Amino acid sequence: MKYKGARIQVLDLPGIIEGAADGKGRGRQVISTARTCNMILIVLDASKPVTHKKIIEQELFSFGIRINQKPPNVKFTKREAGGLNYQEIAHQTKGMSIDAARLILKEYKISCAEVILRDDITVDQFIDIIEGNRAYIPVLYVFNKIDSLTIEELDILDQMPNYVPISSQHKWNLEELLEEIWNQCNMLRIYTKPRGQMPDYDEPVIMHSERNPTIEEFCNRLHKDIINSFSHALVWGKSAKHQPQRCGKDHVLQDEDIVQLCKKV
Repeated sequence: MKYKGARIQVLDLPGIIEGAADGKGRGRQVISTARTCNMILIVLDASKPVTHKKIIEQELFSFGIRINQKPPNVKFTKREAGGLNYQEIAHQTKGMSIDAARLILKEYKISCAEVILRDDITVDQFIDIIEGNRAYIPVLYVFNKIDSLTIEELDILDQMPNYVPISSQHKWNLEELLEEIWNQCNMLRIYTKPRGQMPDYDEPVIMHSERNPTIEEFCNRLHKDIINSFSHALVWGKSAKHQPQRCGKDHVLQDEDIVQLCKKV
């Protein structure tokens, strides 16, 4: 699928049933594939009860996928000695304390560690940090067959966050679905500009804004050896203070920037 110059790979996975996280219906293979994706679309029938939504959410949770959450801002480091160094930068109101941390760490046979809580977190979130194998993935709920719903029923659905109503039969609202996928994946378009030529607007380099992509990362996306001969870059666009701006490899790029790379002489 191509949208705004980006080639987006869409995997159509088999449906997730109850018990999938335990291997039922080859569920572990299906969810393992979902863990590798930048985003998960859960397609539901708008004319049926939303009980399947809860089942799918529970199966993803049981497999270590945390939907529409960001990793808690917590520093956790195991140490060889020194006991437990526990600090709360943010006030804890959801159950975490030094006693709770000590009990949880004891279950994992960890006696020496540094724990710094910069977010207000739950006990379950702290366990997720210790496990260290959780995947935090955005999820978009796609309700199909909205042509079978009344206006009142659509108003009820509209109260749900992270959802897009569509009708695949009548091709309703598909453009909004593509736009929401684009926004949720935080994609950026960076255009290349060869020296003395016009920018290539047809094949942008796609990067992700949550990583604050730099020119060095941009070079590595093109070819891993480019950075070795990199001198500077000329940048046009939102990230540039003037047009063009001469930038080093640590300059952070923004959507639709134009970049011309200059090599060492």
